[in-house]
Amino acid sequence: MLAYRAPLSDLRFSLDLVAPGLHLLPGMEHADRATVDELLAEFGRLCTAVIAPTNPIGDREGVIVDTVASTIRTASGFREAYRAYVDGGWGAVAASPAYGGGGFPHTVGLAISEMLESSNIAFALCPMLTQGSIDALTHWGSESQRERYLGKLVAGGWSGTMNLTEPDAGSDVGALRTRATQASDGTWRITGQKIYITWGEHDLTENIVHLVLARVDGAPAGTKGISCFIVPKFLVDADGAIGARNDVRVISTEHKMGLHASPTCALAFGDAGEGAIGELIGEVNDGMRVMFTMMNNARLAVGQHGPALAERAYQLASAHALNRVQGRVVGSNNPGATIAGHPDVRRMLFTMRAYTEAMRHLIFLNALAIDESRTLADESARARAQEQADLYTPLSKAWCTDLGNEVTSLGVQVFGGMGFCEDTGAAQLYRDVRIAAIYEGTNGIQALDLIGRKIGMRDGEVVRELLGEIRTCADQLPPQLSTPLLAVVQASERTSAWLLENGRTRPRDTMAGATPFLRLLATTVGGWLMARQFLAVADTDDVARRATAEFFLTQLVPQATALEAQVTAGVGVLDAVSDALLAGR
Repeated sequence: MLAYRAPLSDLRFSLDLVAPGLHLLPGMEHADRATVDELLAEFGRLCTAVIAPTNPIGDREGVIVDTVASTIRTASGFREAYRAYVDGGWGAVAASPAYGGGGFPHTVGLAISEMLESSNIAFALCPMLTQGSIDALTHWGSESQRERYLGKLVAGGWSGTMNLTEPDAGSDVGALRTRATQASDGTWRITGQKIYITWGEHDLTENIVHLVLARVDGAPAGTKGISCFIVPKFLVDADGAIGARNDVRVISTEHKMGLHASPTCALAFGDAGEGAIGELIGEVNDGMRVMFTMMNNARLAVGQHGPALAERAYQLASAHALNRVQGRVVGSNNPGATIAGHPDVRRMLFTMRAYTEAMRHLIFLNALAIDESRTLADESARARAQEQADLYTPLSKAWCTDLGNEVTSLGVQVFGGMGFCEDTGAAQLYRDVRIAAIYEGTNGIQALDLIGRKIGMRDGEVVRELLGEIRTCADQLPPQLSTPLLAVVQASERTSAWLLENGRTRPRDTMAGATPFLRLLATTVGGWLMARQFLAVADTDDVARRATAEFFLTQLVPQATALEAQVTAGVGVLDAVSDALLAGR
């Protein structure tokens, strides 16, 4: 596989375009351009030299369950790479200084995370989940819990997981059966099984802090009766020291399509006795609020899988296309012309590049809104930033992961038959990114969240303000670029109004249009960001970024206008066929 190259110039451009004033946010003065550039460059070197080489090894070797030690052995080089990651303090860059973090903006943390995910996405899932645990404990943990757990999690010596899914409780988390019974000492005894727990057991850290959803005795049915508990692999004393092994054990790991080096575990809680010892985080029956703090962090992080793996796929595909000689290139007299000269191959490469840049801009825009919601002095400005973050999150998660699938698939296509073979690395990227559209609430659930909760904020005014801002930007473009952008803005305006008008009276009709609406709105936002890219480079010699922006606006944005018919079609034809006919009977 071609060596990974950290896209420092592209990351810097995107940060300058979307979040140029990070260092002006209250408390973020240290996030000046020179410091951030140095951080990105140093981490890029670590990714290229240490972490990326473990990616194909992990894919080949996978993980091994050690039944004697009740642990999982990770692939060759993973422990050393993780130690280098921890020793450099990279997981702590965006964490609170109160617990040993660097206090940098979340946006900078995501710029670092993109390189980590591009280098080895299976490896990156471990610190990604730990970050979610840090967020949940920071917001909901007691002072004692924060003091005992956060320092070790921020430093990376301990890792974190979230335990929601059970055999009968997937997207319908309210159906979970794991039980929690309070003991006389005030702790809780957790019994049950969880499945599909990413990095649920491993040998990289000395302790694993599981955040576990369970139902206390007598709790209401459904999501209203769920509580959240801290269940560490090894018990933690009052002074933060590690104690005895807790009663949580790995049962098995899943044999997956991709992410072979990431242990996806089935865990048993309390099989050996009275139950695994846990601590309540937050209040009884308040577990969904706690877990959503963690999940919202994870949704943006999972959304970043799209541009991260798309970037890697583009690096591989473009290098291959620029070196592979095959067929006669029309319009060239060079018998050794490469396939990059074929118009269709160029179309695929431009599509990959344009989507990657647009996705990266959206992720950073989303992160900036989160940073502003946490730091701005004015309360109304913080509230507006939070609205923007809430609106962008389902777009970031669903659009970017859908496009991650599409771009990595195009990467295989550029390679031709060679891409279908594992040697190039293109197939691994395609396999590894596929789960991202399912993680943290499937993309269909993200679309339902968008139409059910997000577009109705302030009676639809949040969406209308966004589309108005995009219109203002479009007016600055030349006609050949403004026309398609304005067309997709108008389609987004009409469809969002239709969804708001019919949401309560025709719920199945609006639900049927949720996914195409998310694609439509996200493409509109992506078009706006690429319009900003065009305007930023229009009077420079940056031909590549200008051409990519033009391609996005003239060839990718127009595709989205056709989605309006899908959004408003209703459920009629979908309900016209019985289940028996769907089964072919």
